[in-house]
Amino acid sequence: MDYTRYRRPSAWGLLALAVVLAAAVVIAFRQDRGSGGLTLLAGVGDYPVVLGWVALISLTGALLLGMAKSTARLVLCTTLLVLGIPSLLLAGIVSMLAGPTWETKSEAAPGRSDRRLVVEQGSAMIDPLWYVYVDQGTWPLEHRWAVGHFNGDATDNELREAVWTAPDRIRMTTTGGEVFEVTVTPGGRPDRIASAGW
Repeated sequence: MDYTRYRRPSAWGLLALAVVLAAAVVIAFRQDRGSGGLTLLAGVGDYPVVLGWVALISLTGALLLGMAKSTARLVLCTTLLVLGIPSLLLAGIVSMLAGPTWETKSEAAPGRSDRRLVVEQGSAMIDPLWYVYVDQGTWPLEHRWAVGHFNGDATDNELREAVWTAPDRIRMTTTGGEVFEVTVTPGGRPDRIASAGW
């Protein structure tokens, strides 16, 4: 069977994949997390290094399959890998220092299935961090709004509780006893963003 006829379509497919992945990561980072952007894109922003590796492999494959001249193919692939691999390794180190975030709570608003209170926990080096969001809408058009940010560098600022007190009201309490009440508009946007320790 002659596989050469599949080379060019495969190269275009790999190139398209690389472009889509790179665009998704750029859009995810340009979108301020928790500013009403799509929740789906906020999730993409959690895996930039993994997506970067997949995009690099796809682009390399596209060059290998799509270019006829072996000299040009070798030069472009070498340049791409020499620039891409160290950049992605450095990005991986930086992302490890920033620390991962994980969801610790997801609770629907009372009487509403299209609105959720989401709490994510993470760290900045050794300081525990909490991020509180409201996700409004249904997937894949669900939007995420930031409601609170808490830095546990001082234990009094650690988030102890985040709860709905009404379908449009959230109460957040720190370990030190500070209470923040935030009202959510019909579109999901909070009237303010609570903050402790920032």
